[in-house]
Amino acid sequence: MTISFIGAGNMATAIINGILKAKAYSPQELLVFDIDQNKLQTFKSQGLQTANSAEQAAKMADILVLAIKPQTYPDVLAEIKNSVAPTTVIVTIAAGISSDYIRQALGQNAPVVRVMPNTPLLLGCGASALCKTQNVTQQQFEVARNLFACSGITEVLDEAQMNAVIAVNGSSPAYVYLFAKAASDYAADVGIDQTTALRLFCQTLIGSAKMLINSGDTPDELIKKVCSPGGTTIAAMNKLDERGFYNSVKDAMAACTARAEELGK
Repeated sequence: MTISFIGAGNMATAIINGILKAKAYSPQELLVFDIDQNKLQTFKSQGLQTANSAEQAAKMADILVLAIKPQTYPDVLAEIKNSVAPTTVIVTIAAGISSDYIRQALGQNAPVVRVMPNTPLLLGCGASALCKTQNVTQQQFEVARNLFACSGITEVLDEAQMNAVIAVNGSSPAYVYLFAKAASDYAADVGIDQTTALRLFCQTLIGSAKMLINSGDTPDELIKKVCSPGGTTIAAMNKLDERGFYNSVKDAMAACTARAEELGK
């Protein structure tokens, strides 16, 4: 089994480090190509194989992970078109790139697995949505899924939902960071040490997430448990409602999905 990566940026690094940490595959079973020779040298020093071109990486792959930006797909797919074996499983992590587009660009009915991961994969806390498209066997799909399961949780969706899910897990870390920035900036405004406030807020995020996962309560039920009538939390919630917080978040997610559709191929 050779798992090739075209692209060695943050996401590829996160996936590879997760695989190595979990000992799912040996370094010798992983191969990387990137135009940045410094990145290749880093992986080579870890015992991974490196390729001299995208074409070589594709030719040697049983599973080919395209860890590149959507705008580079036309050129890369054209380059590897004659090097991809019909049995090679193509794993794509790019927003908006459909399995049909990849098959048409390669000129073959390739097995394609679409994945939308997120940046917390870098810490082994990722959340990746995957879809199994035509010609992908269940065994092939599970192999691809396990590459991401090494660095967090995975969920399976239909391909028709893959653009919309970007707003749910792919882009949503940025929403959380903005919330954290507002909280820590407010703390600074009222004289609380910003670093201290950020630690408190981040732990609150962790605890709240665990409550959502483990308590058995719905988000609405958990909100009610925090909001005492006439108390401080309800005052904050009323202000958020007045400013349209809930609808703003949903509108932002809809804008994210719309942009994915615009970028889609």
